[in-house]
Amino acid sequence: MKKENLNHIAIIGGGPGGLMLGLLLQQQGLPFTIYERGYPDMHADRGGSLDIHEDSGQLPLKEANIFEDFLMHARFEGEDTRIVRKDGTILFDEDAGKEGSRPEIDRGKLCDIIIAQINPTNIKYGYKYEKLIQHDNREIELGFENGKTVMTGLVIGADGAFSKIRPYLTDAKPTYTGISMIEMNSNEKEHPDLLAFNKNGKVMGLGGDQAILGQRNGDGRIMACVSLKTTYEMLDEYRALSLEKLKERLLVEFSDWGTELKKYIAYSYDDIKFRRIYQLPIGLKWITQPNITLIGDAAHLMSPFAGEGVNMALYDAYLLAQSFKNKENVIDILKAYEKKMFEVSEVHAQASQDNLELMFSNDGAEKMANFFIDMEAQLSES
Repeated sequence: MKKENLNHIAIIGGGPGGLMLGLLLQQQGLPFTIYERGYPDMHADRGGSLDIHEDSGQLPLKEANIFEDFLMHARFEGEDTRIVRKDGTILFDEDAGKEGSRPEIDRGKLCDIIIAQINPTNIKYGYKYEKLIQHDNREIELGFENGKTVMTGLVIGADGAFSKIRPYLTDAKPTYTGISMIEMNSNEKEHPDLLAFNKNGKVMGLGGDQAILGQRNGDGRIMACVSLKTTYEMLDEYRALSLEKLKERLLVEFSDWGTELKKYIAYSYDDIKFRRIYQLPIGLKWITQPNITLIGDAAHLMSPFAGEGVNMALYDAYLLAQSFKNKENVIDILKAYEKKMFEVSEVHAQASQDNLELMFSNDGAEKMANFFIDMEAQLSES
């Protein structure tokens, strides 16, 4: 099928990747709709701060002519990095200043910037995917839990880690990495001592099977991912506890950690999220289909320890939009996109796994500090 004969493109999922793809397709005059299970006000709580990389996540922002809007809200000082041994010893400490290649922005603000440029009629909220039926003419019928049905010529799954579209391309399923996170938040105005320790960016407290990963957000929060190498079932035990009991238990389990690091737990308020970290097989590929593909976590879910998840989702959108620009037949568009996406995502998925293993090793703090020290030295020489 020629792309000019494509009557409609359905993007399942309205996260950063799906939104960015929609905007890029809109700018090419292509017919699309983003179907999002949530509602417009869901963007009030969309996770923490993101570092947007120059060689991936920033490219579609520039392509879509919203990079200047991004810079208005980006925090270059958010690149501040501090690496700490669990006893509180600081092994690496960098003040990023006002320049850098990976500025931070809150996830919600990034979504707002993209949404502001998309025609509102092209985003449908309250559309939770239910079923997909492929017809003989290669048209796809999509069904949603609200009873609505849509006929479309191309489905793009941007529906995250547990994608409902993925099974139409591959049998691969996410597996638990062995790492669970408890996301805890503190108010920086109420706890200036924690802000002084955390500074403007991120703190990586590493101690074998445990980690405390602190990050300043742009909304007055200091978010900490209290992370543990543990069984799948253990997270449910934590989830069942009240806030005070949870803090009490974690402070016992992290009793040999430094006082400043334990403040991330002690100061937290009742905005707690529990996350198991999953990943898809590194190097996952599938045979190109004529009317279905995937972007973002749906295509290449990886652990967050290289900061590539959202960047790859944005970059996937960029790659697919570029393929639409450069190819005429839909099957050629998808083949070219998937070939490049497979190559790039495999590299980043491996880096994410390598970092996971490094960070949760017995001397992870020293290894990570040395990595940053070596990288800083290389940059100063170039």
